[in-house]
Amino acid sequence: MSLDLSQCSDGELAALALGGEGRAYREFLRRYRDPVYRLVRNTIRDGEEAIDVTQESFVSAFAALKRYDRERPFRLWISRIALNKCRDWARRRAVRAFFTRAAPLDDAFGLASDEASPEDEAGDRAQMRRVNAVIAELPAKLREALVLRAVEGMSQAEAAEALGVTEKTVETRLYRARAELKHRIAGTNLGGNLQRETADGPASEIDRP
Repeated sequence: MSLDLSQCSDGELAALALGGEGRAYREFLRRYRDPVYRLVRNTIRDGEEAIDVTQESFVSAFAALKRYDRERPFRLWISRIALNKCRDWARRRAVRAFFTRAAPLDDAFGLASDEASPEDEAGDRAQMRRVNAVIAELPAKLREALVLRAVEGMSQAEAAEALGVTEKTVETRLYRARAELKHRIAGTNLGGNLQRETADGPASEIDRP
C-alpha cells in the first residue's frame, strides 16, 4: 500500500523528496502552486508573467530543499523565495524598459500593468481596476506587505518571516501602504471603500483568483 502523501506534514514531504520520492515534489506543487501564483500575480500585477515567476520559484525552492527548515511551514519559505523572484523580475523589466524606451533606469522600476484580472463578483469592474492600478503604483516594499497581509491573509508573524523582516517593520509598512493608498485615492469615488479593501484580514475584493 502506497503512502498517502496528502497526510504528510511539510517536513515529512521534504524528507521524502530528498530521499528520492518524486511524488513528494508533486504534492508540494498541489498544495502551494495556487497560493504562490496568487502572491506573485498580486505582487507583479501581470498574470502571464506570474506563471513563469511561479515556476522559477518552485525550481529554486526544490533545488535548495536541503536548506528548508522542516520545523517551519513550507508556504512561508517558498513565499520568501517567490518575493525574491518578483524583485528579480522587476529588475529585469527595468533594464528592458531602459533599453527599449531610453527612459531613466530609476523611472523604469515599479512599473506594472494597469490591466486588472476579471473579478466575477465585483459590482463595479472599473472601480476594481482603479484599486488594482493604485496598488500596483505602491513602492515594492509597501506593496509586498499589503499583499501578504490583506490579500494572502497572513498573520503579522507569517508576513515578517516571508519578508525576512521584523513584525514591527511589517506593521510600519502596512500602515504606510494604507496611508499612501488613501492619499492616492483621495478625491475619487473610491475613497469611501478604501478601508474595506485594505482591512487586516483576507480581502477577497482585491484581485483574488
